[in-house]
Amino acid sequence: MKTHARVVVIGGGVVGVSTLYHLASKGWSDVALVERKELTSGSTWHAAGLLPLFNMSYSVGQIHRYSVGLYKTLEAETGQSVGLRQVSNIRLARTRDRWDEYMAYAGVAATIGVGVNILTPAQVKEIWPLCETDGLLGAIQHPDDGYIQPADLTQALAKGARALGAEINRYTAVTGVERTASGEWLVRTDKGDIACEHVVCASGNFARRTGAMFGLDVPVIPVEHQYIVTEPHPAIVERHRQGLPEMGVLRESDSSWYMREENGGLILGPYEKGAPCCYVDGPDDGSEYELFQEDLDRLAPHIEAAIARVPAFGEVGIKKVYNGAIAYTPDGSPIVGPAWDVPNVWLNEGHSFGVTAAGGAGWQLAEWIVEGEPTVDMMGVDPRRFGPYAGRGYLRAKTEEAYANVFTVHYPDEERQAARPLKTAPCYGRMKALGAVFGSVYGWERPNWFAPPGYAVADAELNVDDVLLNENHAPPAEDGTVKERWSFRRSNYFPFVGEEVRAVTGGVGLQDMSAFAKAVLTGPGARDWLESIFANRIPKPGRVALCHLLTRRGGVRAEFTVYERAPGEFYLVSAGALERHDHDTLRKLLPKDGSVVFTPATQMQGVLVLAGPRSREVLQGLTDADVSNAAFPWLTGRRISVGPVHCDVLRVNFVGELGYEFHHPIETQNALFDALMAAGAPFGIRPFGIRAMMSMALEKSYRLVGREMSIEYSAFESGLDRFVHPDKGPFLGRDALLAWREKGSANRFVTLEVHDVVDADARGSEPIRLAGEIVGRSTSGGYGWRTGRSLALAMVRPDLGEIGQGLEITILGKPHRCTVVAESPFDPKNERLRA
Repeated sequence: MKTHARVVVIGGGVVGVSTLYHLASKGWSDVALVERKELTSGSTWHAAGLLPLFNMSYSVGQIHRYSVGLYKTLEAETGQSVGLRQVSNIRLARTRDRWDEYMAYAGVAATIGVGVNILTPAQVKEIWPLCETDGLLGAIQHPDDGYIQPADLTQALAKGARALGAEINRYTAVTGVERTASGEWLVRTDKGDIACEHVVCASGNFARRTGAMFGLDVPVIPVEHQYIVTEPHPAIVERHRQGLPEMGVLRESDSSWYMREENGGLILGPYEKGAPCCYVDGPDDGSEYELFQEDLDRLAPHIEAAIARVPAFGEVGIKKVYNGAIAYTPDGSPIVGPAWDVPNVWLNEGHSFGVTAAGGAGWQLAEWIVEGEPTVDMMGVDPRRFGPYAGRGYLRAKTEEAYANVFTVHYPDEERQAARPLKTAPCYGRMKALGAVFGSVYGWERPNWFAPPGYAVADAELNVDDVLLNENHAPPAEDGTVKERWSFRRSNYFPFVGEEVRAVTGGVGLQDMSAFAKAVLTGPGARDWLESIFANRIPKPGRVALCHLLTRRGGVRAEFTVYERAPGEFYLVSAGALERHDHDTLRKLLPKDGSVVFTPATQMQGVLVLAGPRSREVLQGLTDADVSNAAFPWLTGRRISVGPVHCDVLRVNFVGELGYEFHHPIETQNALFDALMAAGAPFGIRPFGIRAMMSMALEKSYRLVGREMSIEYSAFESGLDRFVHPDKGPFLGRDALLAWREKGSANRFVTLEVHDVVDADARGSEPIRLAGEIVGRSTSGGYGWRTGRSLALAMVRPDLGEIGQGLEITILGKPHRCTVVAESPFDPKNERLRA
């Protein structure tokens, strides 16, 4: 066994071995893998081997697409059969909402190059003659989908890795890790120690135990998953004898099961409610090829639904029931990327579809380790999307919820309820009393919109479809009524959001944004360090600036509002959902000499936003400070008293109106809230939520990280020219950004007006075409209440970004004309902001 390696991979399942293979493929042959037992002996060996390309996440979709492409070539490369069967996959739709979901997904798939066929019930019957088609609206088919033999795949990857110089150590248990004085990691095993630069944790069911060695509370807990293998069925055996093609993988999402052929019989895999989490603290040390006792009673409704759809399933006996552990995260997507707080530790864990994701996850993690950046925007799977709130109890509730919702309709506005409310700002109760319908971000409760007193969705609109998975609404409020019905189209909250927008733009509104990520930087080197990492100039004392942290390649990693609130004391604000990501990124860039001190401030500082043309009058009534436009202009900040509360007031907001952000000691929030509401009452003040904010931000063409700003787009492609100053001196990513511009851009940021919209606006990831050719994709979308237009933000081919350019955008399967319009359709000269 090696005593030194560049990378040590912990875990010999398909994910860990794929990571090793891809590191070696990148030319890092001095890499080693340690596995406590035999390869695949954790969860890989009992996986059904399905290769579902379907996923609404851009990051996961790209990972799955790459995996299937890789698996096609492995046998030729390594000489090792992987048992790949690209028999296609058919997903059945029985409801309108399910069909909308499939059409939304078909748009995502088109933008990443995944083929999707639309099938009629008759075509389903032709491909799957044992399937009854009564009650079907249609189906989608992935022609490249299918299944693979997980153990054979793992062995092929292992053989390929060894051929490239990598070392695999089986029956070698990691007993601990240690950070050496030189900065290396020492991985201690029962066969000796390995010193290394990087460690990759890909330990599956052991994720939490492995993470604890590094001081990490890894947000992964496995859940039991069962599938049934039947005896051969005569009709299937006869098809094989006749040389007919395999019928492929069948999924009835509305009944929450998948089915495929297996040795002349069938496999049925339901995803049921009530499946328990397991291995909460990790399996026993001796665990190997372990299964749990089956519990078919839990599966009864799904078995009955499967027999109704495929009667042949009920005509043969059960050969074997597998009940094994599958790792889950709170949102069901894996965690792939750098660990927080510790250097050169990487996580490739939480894979509920590990066989499908293994190839792509290993590919991107190897890119990240070797090159310093992934090539795909991995924000959707970044381990830092969860925070310290995701502890054991939270994980138990959320992983079981994620499992139960594998096949539910993934509505764009869905807000899952387990482990909520968790983190609440002091004004939570006041907002709730005003009718707030809450969403959750990074554990925080945050008003999405406000329902009028006594409002409820009619019972006739709820759970209307006669299918197992028919829940189409948020859980009932305390009064027992349902406030929101989920949809891919304009739903019941749509007019109420419009009322909130009108209240803000015609008067004044109040919003809680306490979930913002906040930090304070101090020290003698703070200003110079910020200048060295941000693309914009750091503002002078009392000024506020929007500053972007670029990648080393010139893409956009993060966005911060920067304010020097006292000499040498810089206050940074960024997206609440990205708190751990943004703060960890900054910490890892800090100078080693201690000249800059980073202090997180999210829990200490609340944020209330006052916006609208009457907001200055409200504020002036609460302070003796001069808040006239001359004394307190746009993009400045002041520390003043507002009513009884002393706070930092920044003249910025995300809605494009005259307005202020009040950054205050969080324990004083209710005093500030009450003062603002009382002072605003003569002006008709009312609260507004995230959905009104996003409608107004869309009309201003405001960008978001992970949508219009991404590591995949240069800062110039995202239209951030006014925030990027290459002439100010060196900063992170500057030279690469200039080289990118010199080489030429592949994308251009545009604002689109979408025509002939009736009830479904763009939401992001819709394909944009010209003469049938895909020339871009939307990044955000919705309805602009102030402009009265359906709008979308998008990235398109650079030559198609001129104002007036006609294009076509497909929304829920329907093509719409769209036109490039000038940026900021509402108040393009920012006259209201500057007023």
